[in-house]
Amino acid sequence: MTRRPPSVVVLAIAIVLIVAGTVVVGQGLRPTHTAPGGEAGPAHPVTTTPPTTRPTRRPIPGHEVYGYVPYWELVDGIAEHLAKTDLTTVALFSVTHRRNGTLDPGLVGYKRTTGPIGQRLIREAHERGARVELVYTSFGSPRNARLFGGPEKTRERLIAGLVALAEDLGVDGINVDVEGLEGEFVPAFGAFVERLRTAFRKEHTGGQVSVATAANTRGAEMAAAAADAGADRIVLMGYDYHSSRSAPGASAPIDRRDGDHRDLVWSLDLYAALGVPVERMLLGLPLYGMAWPVVSADLGAPQLGLGEAWIPSDERALLDDPSFVPTRDDIEQVEFYAIPTTPASTGGATPGSPGWLAIYVDSPATLALKLRLADERGLAGAGLWAIGYERGLPEYAKLIARFRAGELE
Repeated sequence: MTRRPPSVVVLAIAIVLIVAGTVVVGQGLRPTHTAPGGEAGPAHPVTTTPPTTRPTRRPIPGHEVYGYVPYWELVDGIAEHLAKTDLTTVALFSVTHRRNGTLDPGLVGYKRTTGPIGQRLIREAHERGARVELVYTSFGSPRNARLFGGPEKTRERLIAGLVALAEDLGVDGINVDVEGLEGEFVPAFGAFVERLRTAFRKEHTGGQVSVATAANTRGAEMAAAAADAGADRIVLMGYDYHSSRSAPGASAPIDRRDGDHRDLVWSLDLYAALGVPVERMLLGLPLYGMAWPVVSADLGAPQLGLGEAWIPSDERALLDDPSFVPTRDDIEQVEFYAIPTTPASTGGATPGSPGWLAIYVDSPATLALKLRLADERGLAGAGLWAIGYERGLPEYAKLIARFRAGELE
């Protein structure tokens, strides 16, 4: 590749530009123009006539929908659900490696991906004209330090194993989801992506390699390295801005109620500042919510304990109840519910005191607002974590179909 993975200096400059206002968080502005080759153009061009003002070209958005199907959703009924969901790519999550770099066939993810249901999903996706990718995961700083800082033969063994499994399964691509990577290993990560793509395309003409990267500065650095390495798609994981240990709020906020600057717009601006090409990006969005025990039924009430994932498909009876009506958080753009609970379940300290469970979850309506960000930025499309979490709730499938057709209101 002609451009090396971004150095710490480049990353620091990009962050300074964002904070200073070159990229205005919350306004959706693009970074300043750069000349061919990535060098900044002159601030005041020398000219004898006034320059002609030209409108900024709006990138043409794509409408790909990349749907992750985790192994715990590879159960009876998932094939029928996928048949009703208009995905361009089905991503089977996931397989991983042993310490020596060989794939671990003993884990549930490997068994279910390669088992009867996984094979059926691959076959039926191809019959519908959809692509399928095998997802490889490696989580945690110590594990990734051993992989990317250890012997080259370990990574070579892993690449060979992934390519062989992808060929055996007959999938169209491999997705690399590495989380918890220290900055010193980002170049090695980029080199791994490049070698994996070269090896896979040697065996599978037209095969693709994609990556999933976090919505923070390290994720943007990894995304830029992967883009330089030729990654065909980059999924910006635009969720977990609020998580189990954080204050309550939207997993994927457009803005922040708590004043924190990190939101979907900030992440998109950060990726743009590091030169991640929008035509290869997918905006990952959540099909799950989070629930926290809180002190009151008020929107934004402080939590009393850790949050937990809230899966819509597990709560269909509640969501179908006409009395279960959400409040829209118009700042973060998420649905909010408050449910009275027993003091013990909320961690309340006073016996007999009322407790509340605060639920923040994206509905098809709030997801539509976030999918529009992908359109506005000219991205290749969107990613969804995770298919199956919306099973039995057909409005999500209708939203996906509208996005695929380019018919968001």
